[in-house]
Amino acid sequence: MKRWIIIATILVVSAAALFIGRQSKLRAEQAPQTVAVTRGSVVQEALAIGSIVPEQEVSVKSKIPGIVEKVYVAIGDEVRRGDPLVDIRPDPTPLERAEAQRNLEMARITEDGAKQDLDRAQELHGQGLLPDKDQEAARRAFDSAHLRAQLEQERLDLLKDGRARIEEHEVSNRIVAPVDGTVLSLELHPGDPVVPLTSYQSGTVILTLADMHVLLFRGTVDEVDVGQLGAGQPIRFTVGAIPEAKVEGTLRRISPQARKQESATLFDIEAIIAPSDSTVLRAGYSANARIAIARAESVLVLPERVVKYEEGKATVRVTGANGKPETREITTGLSDGLSVEVKSGLEQGALVLEPPRSTLARK
Repeated sequence: MKRWIIIATILVVSAAALFIGRQSKLRAEQAPQTVAVTRGSVVQEALAIGSIVPEQEVSVKSKIPGIVEKVYVAIGDEVRRGDPLVDIRPDPTPLERAEAQRNLEMARITEDGAKQDLDRAQELHGQGLLPDKDQEAARRAFDSAHLRAQLEQERLDLLKDGRARIEEHEVSNRIVAPVDGTVLSLELHPGDPVVPLTSYQSGTVILTLADMHVLLFRGTVDEVDVGQLGAGQPIRFTVGAIPEAKVEGTLRRISPQARKQESATLFDIEAIIAPSDSTVLRAGYSANARIAIARAESVLVLPERVVKYEEGKATVRVTGANGKPETREITTGLSDGLSVEVKSGLEQGALVLEPPRSTLARK
């Protein structure tokens, strides 16, 4: 009998303790949550969205037609000005080659005839039978024929071997680097045809070079913020591929003209990225740029979520003297979207009630 009384007593005590615990937890959950007014800093920033690009990219093209014979570089290689990049093998059609050969032979025949005429003119001039002007005319005709034959020889050499010497300058089928830089893209490979760069056609891009030591950020900023920006302002970047990296720079240029993108009015900006030994940046990385346009140091701050804005007024909920919530109007300053500056209406350490969960959900 006593045993059953003891068991019943234990069950009653356990049930009472469980009930009291649940009631206490429920009261704690139902009790309004508060947040204290603290002292801190608020930085208002303009956000620009864009990407990282080299300051200048160079598209390398060929001035002679043909087939890619050999490639000396790969994507990512660093080259110096004058380093070999690609060899182009001439690939003339049989008709082009035959025509060049025949043009050379005809030019040489003309040259030989002009030489004979010049020799006769000099002989007659020496005998006093030919005036000076006729001798000079014969010399000019020979010089013209000689240059024509030389031109046809150089043209044939280019078609056959891809190289020729013109006025002590070597014209070669080897494409060399025009500047120092890194190979960003390689568009052609051995066996691919090459269309030359001429005055009437753009030519085939063989590869692209860029100096990766000088990088820029190019992006857009909303018209709401552009009025507060100026060249020389410091910028910090968040790079999508390496979000933990610390990348900084300086605003260099703001476009004077806006452009429409969907329903937004945007301005193009350009910033110089400061070099860093610890971070490797690559062309094309997407990035966000944050530009500080206003700053408030050591001021009273509150989370933005506890402030209600209505009819041009900012209010918060605090516990009144009677222990019930009451609304208090405050004066706010700068906001960064998460924290807001409190200029008046609250003191440091004051407790502000969190909004009801339904309000937070609507926000």
